[in-house]
Amino acid sequence: MTQHAPSFPDWHGTTILAVRKNGQTIIAGDGQVSMGNTIVKGSARKVRKLAGGKVIAGFAGATADALTLIERLEAKLEQYPDQLARACVDLAKDWRTDRYLRKLEAMLLVADKNTILTVTGVGDVLEPEQGVAAVGSGGNYALSAALALIDEDTPLDAEAIARKAMKIAASIDVFTNGNLTIESLEG
Repeated sequence: MTQHAPSFPDWHGTTILAVRKNGQTIIAGDGQVSMGNTIVKGSARKVRKLAGGKVIAGFAGATADALTLIERLEAKLEQYPDQLARACVDLAKDWRTDRYLRKLEAMLLVADKNTILTVTGVGDVLEPEQGVAAVGSGGNYALSAALALIDEDTPLDAEAIARKAMKIAASIDVFTNGNLTIESLEG
């Protein structure tokens, strides 16, 4: 049997969801931080406004890693004001090529009034086709629920869709709770 050296605690999961509908963009994140099967905190804030309130970012993964990436993204947004895609591509390039950044384990959902982007450490900068994106352990549950709710005939606005989808994710994923942080931008 192979023995692995002890490393950092196995910190788990979160769910971050971005929804855009009728000119409104929402990023919602739950507040749970888990270590193994233990809930360490239920009210972590994983969604933040950046660039003077013009950009919203949510993160999943190792908190210190994610905060490092958020700081780097803020610097890129200062370097490329009002150019979210360019700032994210530049961040992804650095993340993939820099020896230190390459080891960071997190994912970002980033949005401005026009765009939602998923940014990963393998160099992906992806824009969803249907105005919905999600990351984290409960991301697929929230994404599926939001896609079902975003139908043009549904009277729900972006925030109501995000709240309902996150509630569904929290009822399925043990690493997601219902303590939400929601930030919005109007288009």
